[in-house]
Amino acid sequence: MSVLITGSMAYDTIMVFHDRFKEHILPDQVHILNVAFLVPELRREFGGCAGNIAYNLKLLGGDPLIMATVGQDFSPYAKWLEECGINQDEIWGIENAYTAQAFITTDLDDNQITAFHPGAMSFSHQNAVPTDKGIALGTVSPDGKDGMILHAKQFADADIPFIFDPGQGMPMFSGDELLEILDLARWVTLNDYEASLMEEKTGLKAPQLAEHVDAAIITRGSKGSEIYTKDGVVSIPPVTAKQVVDPTGCGDAYRAGLLYGMQNHLDWETTGRIASLIGAIKVASAGTQNHSFTLDEFRTAYKQQFNSDF
Repeated sequence: MSVLITGSMAYDTIMVFHDRFKEHILPDQVHILNVAFLVPELRREFGGCAGNIAYNLKLLGGDPLIMATVGQDFSPYAKWLEECGINQDEIWGIENAYTAQAFITTDLDDNQITAFHPGAMSFSHQNAVPTDKGIALGTVSPDGKDGMILHAKQFADADIPFIFDPGQGMPMFSGDELLEILDLARWVTLNDYEASLMEEKTGLKAPQLAEHVDAAIITRGSKGSEIYTKDGVVSIPPVTAKQVVDPTGCGDAYRAGLLYGMQNHLDWETTGRIASLIGAIKVASAGTQNHSFTLDEFRTAYKQQFNSDF
C-alpha cells in the first residue's frame, strides 16, 4: 500500500559566506541596504518537503508516492528520483514555470538569509488526491496554500487518514483555516516553534490539539519529542547524532519515520523512536538526501540505541 506525500519539490542552493552578516549590515543604514556577499562555497541540493520525506521513507523500505507540481527545470531531480526508485506518477509539470527554489546564504555564526521562489508549487491545487492507487495514508505538507486546503478535503472525502504537517507554511493560514484542516486530519506534527505559532493562531496548546486529532506530535530538537494523545503523553528520547553537520531536512526525516510506524501499525513509543533515529542520521550528513542506509543497518542502529527491536 502506498503513502501519498503531498508537498513541495524544490532545489536548495546553499552558499557559505566566510564572515559574519553583522559586520556588513549596519543597523542604522538598513533603509538604504545594498550589500553583496562573496560566497566561495556553493552547492545545489535536491529538496522540498515531499521529496525529502519520500526519500527517507524509501530508505526505510516504504512505498512513497509523491504528489507535487514542478517546473520546466525538473529533469535532474526526476532522474534522481528514478535512481532512488521513487514513484513519480503524480508529479505534474507546469509550463513556463520553475521548480520551487530556495537560495540560502549562511554566515560563520550559522545565521541564514533565505530567498524562496515558489514557482510551480503555486499550482499545487491543480493536482487531486487519486482514489485508485491503493493509498493507505498520506501527508499534507508545506505546499501552495490552496493546494494544502484542497488536498486535506480530498483526503477526508476519500476516507484516507493523513498527517497535517504545516511546517513553514503555517504563516499562510488563519486560525480558522488551521482548525478546519485539523478537524479533517488524523494526526498533526509540528516543531516547538510551530506549536507556539499554532497556539497563537488557534488558542490550542499541545494537549488540546490532541482533542482534534488522534495524536499531536511535537518535536523539540535536542530535547527529543512528545506525542500527545487522548490517553496522555508519550515522551520520545533524543538520539545524539554522530556529528552535527546539517540540520536541514531533519524534520522531514522524522516525519518519514512517523509514516513508517503508522503504516506498520507500531505503537507510539516505537514509532517516535524510529523517527528520532532517522532524524539524527540525517543531521550527520550535508544536504537533505545524501545519507543512506539499508533497513537491516537501521534495525541494528535502533537496537544499539534503544536496546530493543521493532
